[in-house]
Amino acid sequence: MQVSSLNEVKIYSLSAGRSLPEWLSDRKKRALQKKDVDIRRRIELIQDFEMPTISTKIKVSRDGQYIMAVGTYKPRVRCYDTYQLSQKFERCLDSEVVTFEILSDDYSKIVFLQCGRFVEFHSQHGHYYKTRIPKFGRDFSYHYPSCDLYFVGASSEVYRLNLEQGRFLNSLQTDASESNVCDINPVHFLFAMGTAEGKVECWDPRTRKRVGLLDCALSSVTADTEIDGLPSISALKFDGALNMAVGTSTGQVLLYDLRSSNPLIVKDHHYGLPIKSIQFQHQLDLIISADSRIIKMWNKDTGKIFTSMEPEHDINDVCLYPNSGMLMTANEDPKMNIYYIPVLGPAPKWCSFLDNLTEELEENPESTVYDDYKFVTRKDLENLGLAHLIGSSLLRAYMHGFFMDIRLYHKAKLMANPFAYEEYRREKIRQKIEETRAQRVQLKKLPKVNKELALKLIEEEGEEQQVTKKRKQKNLPSLLKDDRFKVMFENPDFQVDEQSEEFRLLNPLVSKISEKRKRKLKLLEELEAQEQEEEEEPEGKASDAESSESSDDEKGWVEEVRKQRKLLRQEEKVKRQERFKEDQQTLLKPQFFEIKEGEEFRSFKDSAKKQKLMKKTLGDRLKLEEKLGTLDVSDTTVGSKQATFRLKKSEQQRKQQEAEKQHRQERKILRRSASHLKSKRGRGRLFR
Repeated sequence: MQVSSLNEVKIYSLSAGRSLPEWLSDRKKRALQKKDVDIRRRIELIQDFEMPTISTKIKVSRDGQYIMAVGTYKPRVRCYDTYQLSQKFERCLDSEVVTFEILSDDYSKIVFLQCGRFVEFHSQHGHYYKTRIPKFGRDFSYHYPSCDLYFVGASSEVYRLNLEQGRFLNSLQTDASESNVCDINPVHFLFAMGTAEGKVECWDPRTRKRVGLLDCALSSVTADTEIDGLPSISALKFDGALNMAVGTSTGQVLLYDLRSSNPLIVKDHHYGLPIKSIQFQHQLDLIISADSRIIKMWNKDTGKIFTSMEPEHDINDVCLYPNSGMLMTANEDPKMNIYYIPVLGPAPKWCSFLDNLTEELEENPESTVYDDYKFVTRKDLENLGLAHLIGSSLLRAYMHGFFMDIRLYHKAKLMANPFAYEEYRREKIRQKIEETRAQRVQLKKLPKVNKELALKLIEEEGEEQQVTKKRKQKNLPSLLKDDRFKVMFENPDFQVDEQSEEFRLLNPLVSKISEKRKRKLKLLEELEAQEQEEEEEPEGKASDAESSESSDDEKGWVEEVRKQRKLLRQEEKVKRQERFKEDQQTLLKPQFFEIKEGEEFRSFKDSAKKQKLMKKTLGDRLKLEEKLGTLDVSDTTVGSKQATFRLKKSEQQRKQQEAEKQHRQERKILRRSASHLKSKRGRGRLFR
């Protein structure tokens, strides 16, 4: 049994471990269990809980005693009795099952929708009746008050089959070209169907008229989502009388209140895969949505992730055992997975021993799935010199990095930095010594890091205390005593760099104030040295270093800024001269480049630019052209994008435009000079 944890939610995988083949004899199975520890420790909750190749759908009967699953190959249905923890029966079918429904409380009435347009009915003894619908079906729902089956599929019609009369009724004519899923509300029996156009149509079975239409495709597209095409509806589920969850083919889940056309919340799986299943967990107000890669549990009010699971194989269906924390999945694998999550609820009564087992495991915690692995990024791999292992079986890609064996990580780290442990040990010893020193009775001393900043804060606190005493106000907490800013005066990484350009320009008067503080620091250091030599407490001395401040603060500030700028320019000149000398010393070697046939050589810059552009992706090239103004991208009303290109001008056109521009400027200058001469002549005549 494997244990994994995400967001402090423990997930127990009950189907983990190797399974034994059916054709082995009991004697050989016992021998293998004695030899192999993994086989001995595995938990086989339900015997032979698997399919020959893959499983497609899994459901639980309303009384909770039977679990039914369909799969291939050959197409078959298997029924498992939870009270006996074993398989009750297996029936083979003529074609693959698209979906099925258990109409009774137990397994006595089952309906199968098959690939070849067939609808097959099974009773307790086996096959009962078989009929056919006009078009290929994709989903169906059972309307209990009228005993009608509603079939949706590759047609604009919804076919109705009455099980009491045993005949087809008039079908419902919809506006959709095709329908993918459907569901009936368990409270007021409203029939809803999801279309290929991304809409949900709601029908009243009593009047057989459409009462509502939701455009989920438009609502699923938000500012953060990226879609390739028009989203279609791939999953649909009612919750109570008013709530409905809709899953799209692009990986979004929308939660609706039936009284509003806008979704309450839109949750994106960020995988771009169709949503396969949606379940509601009422105890914790969770929604369990699954695509073929991941199962996500999130709060239906806030959308916050509760936990998630990523099985090894693609998921086809998810089934939540009612009123418990057990979850079952049908996968693209012979074995059907069973998960137990104690936070969601207790174990079912037929396997109540799981609660005791998990409690014992929590009391004696063992290593979880990821305890033997280390998560590393690409940068970490480059620092360790293991970048060449990317793509091999030693690294497993996960999110923005990789998982690697912890033993390999420790070996590589030891080889990359053999003295890392010694440095870590010295640092820990130093921290322990500092902690013991802090417990002693000490004088008020300045910290080792950012001494000038600490001195400034002490001075400001003294001034504030005097003001608050006069005004009879409460003292504000000190930054030096605050634990949130403790690291700023302990860690050398937080040391203020006074030689940086930003500090020198933004703090021009710091130099004058810092001179006073430096004098105080020197006095304090001398006092500390005397303490260490004499081992006695020195008496405080009044410092005569303080001088009267000049009244011309503004002039001093301007002069200081000018000085700092001059110094920065001089430093830049020195750096340029050093670079120039280095460039002169370096010897350039001639390089030869081969030009392809049919191309003309213009300059090295053009070829370099072309090579860079060719290496970039189409998206980067479009962004670059959009910045240059040669491309205009705009959104259309349908949801697609429209791109408008402008051709680049040739060199002759550019030269011609520049010549015309220069000609216009010359003509303007001539006109201005002519008007100026005329005005001068007119004034001369008046004076005469």
